[in-house]
Amino acid sequence: MLSIVTLISGRGSNFEAIVKTAQKERWPVKFAGVIANHSAARGLEFARTEGIPAVVVEHKEHATRESFDEALIEKIDELGADLVVLAGFMRILTPGFIRHFEGRLINIHPALLPAFPGLHTHERALEAGVQEHGATVHFVTEGVDEGPIICQASVPVREGDDADTLAARVLVAEHQIYPRAVKWFLDGRLRIEGNQVKLQPQEPQFFKL
Repeated sequence: MLSIVTLISGRGSNFEAIVKTAQKERWPVKFAGVIANHSAARGLEFARTEGIPAVVVEHKEHATRESFDEALIEKIDELGADLVVLAGFMRILTPGFIRHFEGRLINIHPALLPAFPGLHTHERALEAGVQEHGATVHFVTEGVDEGPIICQASVPVREGDDADTLAARVLVAEHQIYPRAVKWFLDGRLRIEGNQVKLQPQEPQFFKL
């Protein structure tokens, strides 16, 4: 049985979606722990109610990003993670951290990468006048939001949308594709070839919602 450790900074709604999907579909998986970079992260309480170890590694207690990431690596390895899931973890990870978990570190980004990497994706999508927006699950590499794409889902941009209404629609898509991507990893179906992810056996990796 493979184990997942999730990193959060806030409410951890994608983490909650993954756990609930796993429970509903009876995945053979162990949620080994949730780690937040501050004690006020609301997702910690959900973890506790589910009996999942909830851990805080305060980034403010570390003078450098490297020191924080070293503490994070130590805690993740102690919990035992076959897969590390970033679910709204608002810290830029160091190259050393990323290399340590290479091939087993995934993230969800609220845009259709490679469009709109980084922050403020919904505002930027609206400013650009795109007709479709969405979310991307990808492996994490040292380039910000540049890792191999596992799957994506698009949602329409509607007349009258603002950043909040668009974000809410994208979040629904995130909650659908992130559990799917995690399950594919757990089932050993993902193959990284260059900067692409091949799913074996093949099935759609892009969804129009």
